[in-house]
Amino acid sequence: MSGLRTVEEHLADVMAAVSPLGGETVALTAAYGRTLREPVRAAVDIPVFDNSAMDGFAVRFADVRDASDTAPAVLRVVADLPAGTADDPALAPGEAARIMTGSPVPTDADAVVPFEDTVGGLEDSLDLVRVLRAPRAVGAHIRRSGEDARVGAEVLPAGILLGPLQAAAAAAAGVAEIVVARRPRVAVISTGSELVAPGEELRRGQIPESNSVLLSGLAADTGAVVVRRDSVPDEPALLDALLTEVSAPDAPGGPADVVVFSGGVSAGAYEVVKTTLARTMTFTKLAMQPGKPQGFGRLPSGALLFGLPGNPVSAAVSFEVFVRPALLRLQGRASTVRPVVSLPAAAGWRTPPGRRQYLPAVIDRADPRGWRVRPATPGGSHLAGGLGRAEAYAVVPAAVDAVTEGDLVDVMLIS
Repeated sequence: MSGLRTVEEHLADVMAAVSPLGGETVALTAAYGRTLREPVRAAVDIPVFDNSAMDGFAVRFADVRDASDTAPAVLRVVADLPAGTADDPALAPGEAARIMTGSPVPTDADAVVPFEDTVGGLEDSLDLVRVLRAPRAVGAHIRRSGEDARVGAEVLPAGILLGPLQAAAAAAAGVAEIVVARRPRVAVISTGSELVAPGEELRRGQIPESNSVLLSGLAADTGAVVVRRDSVPDEPALLDALLTEVSAPDAPGGPADVVVFSGGVSAGAYEVVKTTLARTMTFTKLAMQPGKPQGFGRLPSGALLFGLPGNPVSAAVSFEVFVRPALLRLQGRASTVRPVVSLPAAAGWRTPPGRRQYLPAVIDRADPRGWRVRPATPGGSHLAGGLGRAEAYAVVPAAVDAVTEGDLVDVMLIS
C-alpha cells in the first residue's frame, strides 16, 4: 500500500533511539524477574567437594571389583558419614565407610556401592558389609568437585531474565549479590473524553477505560516499573500538564524513562497527542493491521514517547511490536523477540490487503502431536473482550491475500 512504512523501518527507528540503562547491585533474593546486567560467576565450585550420588558405602574399587552374588566382597565398616559431616576417615584396604547422598567422599575411597548392591547395609550396628555387585568403574556414584562449574566460571550470561532456575544456579554457585539492570520507569497515559474508570456509571457516548490497565500490565511483564497510570480527556493543556509532571526530576517514583500514550495519534479532529506533541514526536502510518497509526519521539529529558492507537487490540499489538522490544533493550536483554512457531490454521480468515496482520489467536492443543491456531476474536481492533482469550498473535505477511484452513501460519507466542 503506497505511502505506508514497514514495521521493520519503524522498529529500527525505535531501537536506534534506545540505550541500555545502568546496572545496580542487589541481593539475589531480591533479583527475581530482573535482567542480568553483568555475568554471574561461580564463587565456589559446583559441586563444592567430591560427594556421594547414592546412599551406600564408600569403598576402594580394588577391594570390590570382583564382587558377585556367589562371591561377595566382605569389608569392615569403619565410619558412618551423614550429609553435612566434615569427617574424612582413613580407609585401609578391606575397609569401607557407610555414606549418605551428598556426603563428602573420603579421600581414600574411589567408588561408592549403593545399599541395594549389598547385604544388610542399613543395619545400625553393622560391622561388616557384603558387596554383591561390583561398581561399574573407578569413580562410580561419585559427583566430582567442579564438574558443573569451577570458581570464576560464568554460570549465567549477562542479558538474561533471572527466573527461578537461574536464581537457583546463582545460589548454588555461592553468589549472594548480582548486578541487574535498573527497571525502566514507565508512565501510561490513556487519552479520550469518552473514557471513564471501570465500574463508574456510563452516560451516552462513554466507555470504560481499559487501555491503561492493559498497557501497565504489559509494561510490568517486561520488568519495568509503572510510575504513573492515568487518563486524560482530549484537552491539550491537561495532557501537557500531565506530561510535565511525569517527566519532572522530582516526580513520584522518579522521572519516566518511557511514556506510553494510547489514543490521539490518528487522523481525527480531536487527536490530542498529535496536537500537543507535534514538535516532539513523529507520526506515521505503517503497513500493519491493527496498529496503522503510530507516533514516536523523545523529550528533552531523554524519555522515549510512544503514541499508540486507541483501539484496545491496536494498542496491545503496537505495544508488543514496538514498546516491548524497547523496554527489554533498555534493560540490556540479549533477546527482545518473542518465540515464533509455525502452526496450521484451524479455520480460515480474512487478511488486510497490503498490510501485515497481527491477529489475536488461540492455540488448539486437542491433538498434542498437531497443534493448530485459530482467531481469538471475530475481528475488529475494538473488540477488547477477545484479548482475554488470546495467547498468541498469528502474524500473516502483507503479500498473503487470505488464510485458509490448513495453511501454515507464523504464531508469536505471548503466554
